[in-house]
Amino acid sequence: MFTGIIEAFGTIRHIEPDADNIRFTIDSAISEELKIDQSVAHNGVCLTVVELGPGSHTVTAIEETLKRSNLGSLTTGSKVNLERAMKPEARLDGHIVQGHVDTVGTCTDIVELNGSWQFSFEYDLTPERLLVDKGSICVNGVSLTVVSPSENGDRGTFTVAIIPYTYEHTNFHQLQIGSKVNLEFDVIGKYVAKYLKVFGKNG
Repeated sequence: MFTGIIEAFGTIRHIEPDADNIRFTIDSAISEELKIDQSVAHNGVCLTVVELGPGSHTVTAIEETLKRSNLGSLTTGSKVNLERAMKPEARLDGHIVQGHVDTVGTCTDIVELNGSWQFSFEYDLTPERLLVDKGSICVNGVSLTVVSPSENGDRGTFTVAIIPYTYEHTNFHQLQIGSKVNLEFDVIGKYVAKYLKVFGKNG
């Protein structure tokens, strides 16, 4: 379980195909504090640490993860947002994040405002319509507030506001129009939608 509050950048140092999977070796400021078998969110994707090195750690992304996320498009030198699993006694500064990416979105617009940035995204619309205005969404592992969600055919859109600290301390400053991002919808919304679907069928 995560909170969507990014701890550090990681920089991809080495990429190694492994059958249908990919092993990523990542340099970061928190790598030396990690342990084998520890769960760490990489751009919002929960991955298990399988190897440690001086100032680095290695994780494996399986085929299913690569299909559902933007990890397969990473290259050597790419920066990823890192967050370790939250402690039970820690403050929940973001929102409840599972590290299970629902879909990949595309950045469609970036507007620099007076002291902040507005990013717009689109994604394949889910039947459950899971986005709520002023609700929560996780974008590349970052907990954010949904602004002006809308629907256009089979596509959903929304925007988020990014403050300077978030812009500088996550890989949002590297995003461009057309960049692919990992999206995880609010888990509470997903459960509510599931229950309504089940109870609706049962009358």
